[in-house]
Amino acid sequence: MKHLSGLDATFLHTETPETPMHVGGLHLLELPAGYKGDFYEDVKAHIASRMHLSEIFTRKLALMPFELSNPVWVEDDDVDLDYHVRRVTLPRPGTMRQLEQYVGRLHSTLMDRSRPLWEFFVIDGLQGGGMAMYSKVHHAGIDGQAGAAFAQAIMDLTPHPDPIKAPRQIARRRNYQLGVAELAGAAFTNTLQQYVKLVKTLPDMARAVRSLIVPQPTSEGSKAWALPKNLNVLGPRTPLNVAITNQRSYAVRSIPLTEVKQAGKKLGASLNDVVMAICAGALRRYLSDHGKLPKKPMSAAIPVTLRAPGDTSSNNQVSMTVMTLATDVADPIERIKVISESSAAAKNLMGSIKAAIPTDFPSFGAPWLMSGLASMYGRSRLADRLPPVANVVISNVPGAQTALYFAGAKLLTYYPVSIPSHGMALNMTVQSYNGMLDFGLIACRRAVPDVEDIADYLLEEHHAILARIRSLEAAEATPHLAAATAANAAKPLKVPARKKAAPAKAAVRKTPARKRTATAAAATR
Repeated sequence: MKHLSGLDATFLHTETPETPMHVGGLHLLELPAGYKGDFYEDVKAHIASRMHLSEIFTRKLALMPFELSNPVWVEDDDVDLDYHVRRVTLPRPGTMRQLEQYVGRLHSTLMDRSRPLWEFFVIDGLQGGGMAMYSKVHHAGIDGQAGAAFAQAIMDLTPHPDPIKAPRQIARRRNYQLGVAELAGAAFTNTLQQYVKLVKTLPDMARAVRSLIVPQPTSEGSKAWALPKNLNVLGPRTPLNVAITNQRSYAVRSIPLTEVKQAGKKLGASLNDVVMAICAGALRRYLSDHGKLPKKPMSAAIPVTLRAPGDTSSNNQVSMTVMTLATDVADPIERIKVISESSAAAKNLMGSIKAAIPTDFPSFGAPWLMSGLASMYGRSRLADRLPPVANVVISNVPGAQTALYFAGAKLLTYYPVSIPSHGMALNMTVQSYNGMLDFGLIACRRAVPDVEDIADYLLEEHHAILARIRSLEAAEATPHLAAATAANAAKPLKVPARKKAAPAKAAVRKTPARKRTATAAAATR
């Protein structure tokens, strides 16, 4: 058996029917030329041959008596592939919008905790004869970087990889479940170990707290907490900051990675700063449409990895920081500057306390209490009344920059599917893959039924940033226009009404490997 850390178990204890705690991905696939086989059967055979490469495939939960302590991972030696790998056929005409809606529904259902916590769906019936695959894995056993390692177990760099060496045969256990005495003993031992870990980290935690107190230029010469620049402790209230239901809306878009990198280089900002600015601009346009744009700048919760380089263990080693989105700034270039300053300050703050953030902590007697509090928080709808710590979750996950293959099919996209929560009804996650930034927007359908509009605005904001950069470059190249350009830059940027025309045309992929994706998307918008 293997114990869940305190952080891993938190994703189990805080899960409710309204807030499933699994993450996933949506991949559009290109089958080999002239393919005549049954791809669903090929996928099952592919997974069967790779299950020994990742413990995620074969481990399941063993719950402690009376939920007095965190559960443990145990080996499941009888995994039912017909359950874990399923076939779905979209109804005609099989548009991209239909696919997004179906993935939203699949992502809203809880996983069976009596089985290993992963599911794959092979989806056919798409326009043009394409295929798709949607996968989901419980967050209790995986974070962003662990997910990348998990993908390596099932993805290949060529459509015809070398055969995988079969695993060594292990004798099956006769007992289906662990005994009560064995579980209780394991819980007691693990709890003691967790307390020891916590005590050992206390000096680091104390040093981290002291590092947050810096001299401030006050007349009294006192000291105060050092918070990231341009960061408000609590975000403003918006329609996104409400208690959520279990219904989901989902939308995807793609932006060329090279264009975003070049924009950051020209503006002296990082790739992540520009991604944040694109998301901020899309939210600004969306809320302006509804007359709900707050005067106070919105803020975003940003996951931050705590992993040591090279660590690919299947668990959670992540924390969260908060930074401004500068949605009160009209000019997209000025907004990037503000975001960049806030990002640098947040990184410095996180760097000073990162080593002291615990990912394993004792929770003896707490699981049932945490579950009860999580359920009560959702049902009481406190998120509708309390000021939000942040307005939205935004995550940027680095990925492979070369084409990957799955069961012989080429991956055209790597759209993430993440987790909205009470108080933050929208999650905007982007995964870089093979020269593109693939955005996946998942939201509570009641709070954000028109998540497609926000996805469209991602493209419009990206183009607005590029246009502003071109205008600045033109002004620098033509000195007599510099004054006029500066005057125009000082004017607020008007938020245009959303066009009724198909926005996906603006996202036509220039990479040949993704022409099929752009064609499928254009047919739906």
